[in-house]
Amino acid sequence: MNLILLGPPGAGKGTQAKRLEDRYGLKQISTGDMLRAEVRSGSEVGLQAKAIMERGELVPDAIIIAMLAARVADPAIAKGFILDGFPRTVPQAEALDLVLKQQSMPLDHVIELQVDDAALVERISGRFTCARCGEGYHDRFKQPKQDNICDACGSTEFTRRADDKAETVAARLEAYHRQTAPLLPYYAAQGILRVVDGMAEMDEVARQIETILGPIPVKA
Repeated sequence: MNLILLGPPGAGKGTQAKRLEDRYGLKQISTGDMLRAEVRSGSEVGLQAKAIMERGELVPDAIIIAMLAARVADPAIAKGFILDGFPRTVPQAEALDLVLKQQSMPLDHVIELQVDDAALVERISGRFTCARCGEGYHDRFKQPKQDNICDACGSTEFTRRADDKAETVAARLEAYHRQTAPLLPYYAAQGILRVVDGMAEMDEVARQIETILGPIPVKA
């Protein structure tokens, strides 16, 4: 089973994708994570992407599509994938259709997580992570149990992504509404678009998604 999770930055796509990995045996493909790995590596692609991401702009299609084509060809995703953060524009969706056709891979579901802009700004601008292990926290919704000490590893060093600043979040939302929202009628026309309430509690969002996907496969 192959699916796309759509929604603006901070809608919870990454969180739900990880749950689907565990429950359905699918593999998450996060273009954001792939890009950040390139940035950390200091590669040419990473250097190009870094400045673009920090301005809250979308990385050019050619960079994303080249990375994605290599990833979907990986035998490790034979049971299916969850795309998180791609496509973001109709041309990217058309390019994805071509890549999947070349790999003889169907696209089964496109699920939109609907969340309002005000909630998204609060969600994103309050995020921070442990610099050592990557455990995620939030100024309002998930503080460490002990001030300035990571629950998972005990580190006292935390980081915030440059593209999570309030002004950058606004730019990312504007980019989403301008460029990504047209994907909804694109996939609706294919009959594979479904909508869930991204404002609901995390477990309820997961329940709505599982209702769309059907029974969880029984592990051998």
